[in-house]
Amino acid sequence: MRMRFKKMTCSRRLAAKTFLFTGISLIAFAANSILCRLALDGELIDAAGFTVIRLLSGSIVLLLMLKLRSNTNSAPCNGSWMAAFLLFIYAAAFSFAYISLDTATGALVLFGSVQLTMILLSLISGNRMHATEWAGLSLAFAGFLFLILPGSTHTFSHTGFLLMALSGIAWGIYTLKGRNSLNPLADTTYNFSRTIPFVVMLTLFTIQHMHLSIQGVILALLSGGIASGIGYAIWYVALAGLSATQAAVVQLLVPVIAALGGVIFVSEPLTYRLTLSGSMILGGVLLVVIGRHYFPSGSLNKSP
Repeated sequence: MRMRFKKMTCSRRLAAKTFLFTGISLIAFAANSILCRLALDGELIDAAGFTVIRLLSGSIVLLLMLKLRSNTNSAPCNGSWMAAFLLFIYAAAFSFAYISLDTATGALVLFGSVQLTMILLSLISGNRMHATEWAGLSLAFAGFLFLILPGSTHTFSHTGFLLMALSGIAWGIYTLKGRNSLNPLADTTYNFSRTIPFVVMLTLFTIQHMHLSIQGVILALLSGGIASGIGYAIWYVALAGLSATQAAVVQLLVPVIAALGGVIFVSEPLTYRLTLSGSMILGGVLLVVIGRHYFPSGSLNKSP
């Protein structure tokens, strides 16, 4: 009886930790969209400069965090060059896409692509989804489609769309690679550090066209050091308590948060489409999460 109580207590603590860290991560992801849009929309910095400062500041903050916690986790870790390359592609395509997309549209395209990438790769690997997960996924994706229908946003660019879709694909694969991390902080730090050669190449190709301002640099530093560096390390921890489907679907909350941030900070309009689609997305997320607890036999983590 006592052993069962301890197991229940540990399970509840893990669930609470996963919930808290997931929430913080989603806010950090949304903050990246808002900070990038603020910087580029006001022409305070160029897209390449924003990417360079974002990744470099993220690397520095993570290295400091890892130094402070160097003796708290002895699990093997060193990240990977592939993860670093995916991280760079995500960050660079993200910045250039936001030159021509508004906050809400960019976030929706990004995390819609993330979701599709993760679900597709999960299905290809032979995993199954329960009927409730399919229903929740369908509802959430329908909300996503409804928000990006023609006339639902005031800024749309096919180039921006393709760049943000590429960014989402890279982030989706990066997320799946991080699910088995034994030391999230260290892996994230090494991944960021390994983007430096790619950052140098980007700088060499774009330095003649770079323009910086104090405000733009500050926004890029906040995006890199706080929203990206710390946010991604927390996300890696949260991934340990999420299934692949849950990780994909909960990220659809980010466009809703980002859209509201765009209304508040970038003066973008709040429409009925945003309200209705946001409700559909939230409902779909809830259905996926609750469905897994009530129908565990259909778990995505089980292979046929």
